[in-house]
Amino acid sequence: MAVAWIGNRETLVEHACEQAAMLLQSSRCPVISFDTDIHGTRAAIALAERVGAAYDHVEGAGLSRETALFTDKGAMIVAPGEVRRRADVVAIVGELPAVHHSFVAELADTVPDLSATNAREFFLIGDEGTKVSTFLGSRKATPLSSDGGLSGTLAALRAQRAGRRVSKQVSNFDDFARALGTAKFPVFLFSGHGADGLALEMLQGLIADINRKSRASALHLPASESGWGSVLASTWMTGFAPRTGFARGFPEYDPWRFDVERALASGEADLHLWISAGSAPPAEDNGVKLIALAKTAEPVAGAEITIAIGEVGVDHEAVVYSGRTGTLAAIKAQGASELPSAAAVIRLVADKIPAEAALPC
Repeated sequence: MAVAWIGNRETLVEHACEQAAMLLQSSRCPVISFDTDIHGTRAAIALAERVGAAYDHVEGAGLSRETALFTDKGAMIVAPGEVRRRADVVAIVGELPAVHHSFVAELADTVPDLSATNAREFFLIGDEGTKVSTFLGSRKATPLSSDGGLSGTLAALRAQRAGRRVSKQVSNFDDFARALGTAKFPVFLFSGHGADGLALEMLQGLIADINRKSRASALHLPASESGWGSVLASTWMTGFAPRTGFARGFPEYDPWRFDVERALASGEADLHLWISAGSAPPAEDNGVKLIALAKTAEPVAGAEITIAIGEVGVDHEAVVYSGRTGTLAAIKAQGASELPSAAAVIRLVADKIPAEAALPC
């Protein structure tokens, strides 16, 4: 089975890596998008440093909002295990990524330690059209909504709790106030997937208001689990989250300048290295050269070079971030194959590029 192509022509992986290295070295403004495990992330960042590239995660928009919350504003956060065991009131803030639905379903099927009624009460903050019935089963979530979408509803909740006037009352506010008044440990579930930066900041303001007289906290459910693992890896390697670049020989963090999607759309980048076994790269129609590392049996349309890679946790073992535990976890391969990992291919490319510093082990 062919696993590498230069254009539409089959070739050896070594030859494809040599050609990829040549393209990266000759590029004036290369950018890297990735969705991979910890080892793949580390290799991609090391390669970015070697060729002076900027890098971002495939789900960079939501992750950037979450990163900004922690770096710019701060947040009150608890671990998933604490929520499972203690939370007696759970407020779902906006739409959560599908990967976390099973966790919410688990909350609906269990009971907390800190509860006078031996049950959890669920609320849904956001637009009335947001649905959670598919993963809450027979449990019901009381909707809380007002004008202005999610941000407007959170602002109105803060105002009504403080006794201030609002243009439109939050639906079911009295039920929410009653639940908070008797709750031992209320927790708000949030993600950058379904909430913008203003909503995330407003949520933390609401939690701070509650903590003036009682207590409450939040559980961060990342927009992308692999992405949050990449955020952690990037931070310990460079001091910064993704949307970092090495154009001047050292890491610089700029969530606007190094937004890879924006750089591609504006024509700033001249080469795009895509690394993801779970999704296909976007079609490039602005003359940007594309190198694609993807799980595929045929060359990616429009790519100068395509190299097939294995899927994390399917074709090879990996270390990833787990939203269930709130930390990194090792996962086994479901059906090990001969497809190389992203990290292995990236190292082959990097080995063709001269540099003083060695890649991390």
